[in-house]
Amino acid sequence: MHVNLWPGMFRYVFRGTVYMLLFSSWTGSSCKSARLVQDANSVRQESTSLREHISINNDWKFFRYTGEPDKLIYDVRPEVTDRNDNVVADSRPTESVAVNASSQVLKNWILPSGNDFIADPAKQHQRPQGKPGADFPFVQNNFDDHNWESVQLPHDWAIKGPFYSEPDAIVGGGMGRLPVHGVAWYRRKLDIPAADKGKVIYLDVDGAMSYTMVWLNGHLVGGWPYGYNSFRLDLTPYINPGGDNQLAIRLDNPTNSARWYPGGGIYRNVWLTKVNPVQVAQWGTFVTTKNVSASSATVDVVVQVSNKSDHEQQIEVITDIFTAGKKVATIPASAVILKAGATHKSAGSVILQHPQLWGPPPTQTPNLYTAVTHIISNGKPVDEYRTGFGIRALTFDAVKGLLVNGAPVRVQGVNQHHDLGALGAAFNVRAAERQLEILRELGCNAIRLAHNPPAQELLDLTDRMGFLVIDEIFDNWERKKTPLDFHLIFPDWYEPDTRAFIRRDRNHPSVIAWSFGNEVGEQYTAEQGAAIAKKLYDIVKEEDSTRPATASMNYAKPGMPFPAVMDILSLNYQGEGIRDAPAYQQLQGIRTSPLYPAFQQQFPGKMIFSSETASALSTRGTYLFPVFEGISAPVGEGTGGSGKLQQVSAYELYTAAFGASPDKVFASQDKHPYVAGEFVWSGFDYLGEPTPYYSARSSYSGIVDLAGFKKDRFYLYQSRWRPDYKMAHILPHWTWPERVGAITPVHVFTSGDEAELFLDGVSLGRKKKGPYTYRLRWDSVVYKPGVLSVVAYKNGAVWAADTVRTAGEAAQLQLIADRDNIRADGKDLSFITLRVLDGAGVLVPRAGNRIRFEVSGPGEIVATDNGDPADLQSFSSTVRKAFNGLAMVIVRAKPGTTGPIKVTAQSPGLTPAQVILNAP
Repeated sequence: MHVNLWPGMFRYVFRGTVYMLLFSSWTGSSCKSARLVQDANSVRQESTSLREHISINNDWKFFRYTGEPDKLIYDVRPEVTDRNDNVVADSRPTESVAVNASSQVLKNWILPSGNDFIADPAKQHQRPQGKPGADFPFVQNNFDDHNWESVQLPHDWAIKGPFYSEPDAIVGGGMGRLPVHGVAWYRRKLDIPAADKGKVIYLDVDGAMSYTMVWLNGHLVGGWPYGYNSFRLDLTPYINPGGDNQLAIRLDNPTNSARWYPGGGIYRNVWLTKVNPVQVAQWGTFVTTKNVSASSATVDVVVQVSNKSDHEQQIEVITDIFTAGKKVATIPASAVILKAGATHKSAGSVILQHPQLWGPPPTQTPNLYTAVTHIISNGKPVDEYRTGFGIRALTFDAVKGLLVNGAPVRVQGVNQHHDLGALGAAFNVRAAERQLEILRELGCNAIRLAHNPPAQELLDLTDRMGFLVIDEIFDNWERKKTPLDFHLIFPDWYEPDTRAFIRRDRNHPSVIAWSFGNEVGEQYTAEQGAAIAKKLYDIVKEEDSTRPATASMNYAKPGMPFPAVMDILSLNYQGEGIRDAPAYQQLQGIRTSPLYPAFQQQFPGKMIFSSETASALSTRGTYLFPVFEGISAPVGEGTGGSGKLQQVSAYELYTAAFGASPDKVFASQDKHPYVAGEFVWSGFDYLGEPTPYYSARSSYSGIVDLAGFKKDRFYLYQSRWRPDYKMAHILPHWTWPERVGAITPVHVFTSGDEAELFLDGVSLGRKKKGPYTYRLRWDSVVYKPGVLSVVAYKNGAVWAADTVRTAGEAAQLQLIADRDNIRADGKDLSFITLRVLDGAGVLVPRAGNRIRFEVSGPGEIVATDNGDPADLQSFSSTVRKAFNGLAMVIVRAKPGTTGPIKVTAQSPGLTPAQVILNAP
């Protein structure tokens, strides 16, 4: 049965228990340049005679209050009586607290900024009279800000620290122990030539944390409270073309406003967009495809055109389609008479022969297209607008799982928070690309963006690299998880936030589904919560009916009304069961038996996947004894954990209270092959939420640590996700002088099916994987110094090998750069690994030597790290202790410089190391 819900755009197909969405998608955020990313550091900036999109990231002045801030508040907030954020992540959210607003708040001047994303004109907001804040010094053109700090954007004011180490810190472990809180201002002069008179000039902010309010020349322009969404403000009414133009931006980050590190500041890019009054609207193109095959595909383009002039215009809309720089099709002109102040959606289609399809590697190729839309007004070109997209068909099958272009693709995904480790929340293209490169080596093909819209450039990268993306918004709705989180603004902003989120990202082919909530408290409120879910669901589908919409569930059960709202079933931990294994029986909290079968029985036509799995915990390179004999256990003192060291054993058997080991998750998914796959919690360690040790700075759940070093778990997932990759990995290391004669279990992760272990050439036995077994264990090995080696086999033939050997005393340092050549733009980065070695060049796996990093030449150190969640040394420090033999230094070239950059590492008593970078 075919049901045409939006003729010409998509179709649903029901065949028995199969729920299919047949569609393709699109890359790029069309309000930006949306050109294909040519390399990791390309800047999304374009300038033509018709449309200018200009970066204004440079030359800002910054001030953050250290005492009592000003009174220019967005709204009043509840009093916080309990600042403890050391709570289990799956704790039940609670009801919001009502607060009476006063007439002094500026909310009523800010709410109209979201009007373009409120569908019902009757619900749009009217701006009050008056000029609030106009007499405040910071917004005045003549205010002297020369004593303020000079900064470049993106900027995270908190990341340099210092960390708060006291038990009752104003910012605790949950938010990363960094000074994210407070009120701050940014100021910048704008160069608006007299020739721009008659243009419409917008301020485009890709992300600012949070409660942004913007003044220009003393006038409150507007703002946006939710810190993760991109937004646009019209500066035109307040600009002095050819004169003095002063921009002032106020941000306000409350304490107790997040469950993880949110960052602070204007942490993404900021732009000026200059266009003619007749223009393509913000994020105003929507490219979809249908009838996709290797031989042909239909491309449909909808263009929203706005007439911001004061008179009627006769317009034409023409769109050309390009791939690899070559024009391959044109959508013929459509004409319309557009009244002053009106908008119009122009639709057109074209059939492409032999399209280059977008799909995830290694079996498919992420080919990309660009739609270039031309607006002609009264016979004159007035706007040119570029939209990247891709052509692909997705099927969400309740039995077969996800199919891309007709081929089954197992979802091998991870969850990613938005921070970039030692760089904080300030987005950097190269840092994000490096993370994706490491994840691709892992065998990961999918990313869930937990739990908020990402930087636009991240989606450019996932488009280009071929990752599948679950794009997500909202960690809470009306019920709160922390006292001052975004539940405070949800009633006013859920519609504009949701619509803006969808419109910005809907042209990215990597985005395969929308998630409009994560573990929200409304799961607990039966029909009432389901009604809110349905309200959000309807908004998502109004904006994009071509993708499935869902919300992630850690509590809602099959018989409840909440999951019935969803197109696909997005389960957090419930598939493999929560606190159901014997080792978890003493724990308090949600307790759930494995629910894949129950969900499938209740919803036989809906695809199921796990949006969060595992939440296994470990500290890279740390091994604690004894070792748990089973396959999954919660971390406890003496059971995989040490509160004194604030470390978790890397045998990769230990988990958060609500979690499960990778082994348990693998078995559960293999026993239920209709499950489409998983998103592991998490790909990388992230700042904040330091379960199980609240006094630490960052999480323990990553497959990769905060510095980007691989944990042993990396190889366990690689052995499963890359079954044809010849690999074997031994753990632990083999340098244990205090354990001579003691039992020291050895585990092997391999993509082979059996392996033989040797100690100094003597076989310790050959073992074969059994059903639902994902590691090979030799749990009775008695430690003695020497060489531990393994030979793995597959189908009886030698497959791979690995060796670890006992290290001597630390003797020398080694530096290894991930890239020797970097651009001198102040953005491109080299991530340089420091290794502590013995005299024979063997890594000293427990070395903690104090390292001093220095740079000579036209470069500078951005940050250092070592991956230790408990290390509270400032990231900006050039001195860093190695952690289990490793440390990281991040270096950039100074803008506009050339020449060699020498990076040196020194430590007392050790031979120093150096590496040369080139900034051509």
